[in-house]
Amino acid sequence: MTPVYAEDYTLMELMAATIAREFRDQETAFVGVGPPLIAAMVAKLTDAPNLTIAVEGGTIGCAARRLLTCIADTTICERAYSCGTMWRNFGDQQRGFYDVGVIGGAQIDKYGNINATALGDYRRPSVRVAGSGGANDIGSSARRYSVMMRQEKRRFVERVDYLTVPGYLDGGDARIKAGLPGGGPHGVITTMGVFRFDKDTKEMYLEKCHPGITPEKVKENVGWDLKIAPSVGTTEPPTQEQVEIMRILDPYGLYLGTGRQGMGHPEKGFDFYMEVLDKSYDAMTELFRRKGL
Repeated sequence: MTPVYAEDYTLMELMAATIAREFRDQETAFVGVGPPLIAAMVAKLTDAPNLTIAVEGGTIGCAARRLLTCIADTTICERAYSCGTMWRNFGDQQRGFYDVGVIGGAQIDKYGNINATALGDYRRPSVRVAGSGGANDIGSSARRYSVMMRQEKRRFVERVDYLTVPGYLDGGDARIKAGLPGGGPHGVITTMGVFRFDKDTKEMYLEKCHPGITPEKVKENVGWDLKIAPSVGTTEPPTQEQVEIMRILDPYGLYLGTGRQGMGHPEKGFDFYMEVLDKSYDAMTELFRRKGL
């Protein structure tokens, strides 16, 4: 069936839709809350109905009808196959049970190595970042993973200041020699385009630009001599159905729009969170019913 593309969408919705297309039916996915989980839910409700989604807190087979705010949010347990423990999910990750993951970071280099720990010298950093969380486990053990990042020259560097998540290390077969069981990064989706990795050198190259973005603009925001695909494509826009699902799950744009400030507003807090949940629940219930899930 010919897709019907949305005409009105945010940049984050474009990125989430692109990530959603990275998932395949019958796979197991390990994702974080926020845009990665929303993207996984979009995939499950469109092209990958048999996608099994797991989150860091221990839940497997997620089919969330409401927005999550943390990995331990009990909302994720509803309709799940299993509500287990964090150590079990990470153990399964290390045993190679997960096909695909989605992670982010503060820096990335041309071989897909990620820094999510500290900028500058590790012992006297200019900025201390949030840390690995589950990202190192995904990067080390998943059969493949995708990265979501903001495109800025200070983030796309020749070499990361600190190695939090292994990509292809020094390129070539360095990852295999290091004994890492996972397959490495499959793609990098940014605010400007989509990047892949050369099958031999493992160096990152630009595959697609988002609508309105040129390869020259992307190169200006990369800290090394970025390779460009011989024929650079344009990122496929989100479909109307994908945007509908994203806006049901994230009705105020907390993750995919411009409403992030709402959740932390001192006068809103818990009441605002409950309002978000209530707004999503019935619409997602009807959507699941229509999809036979």
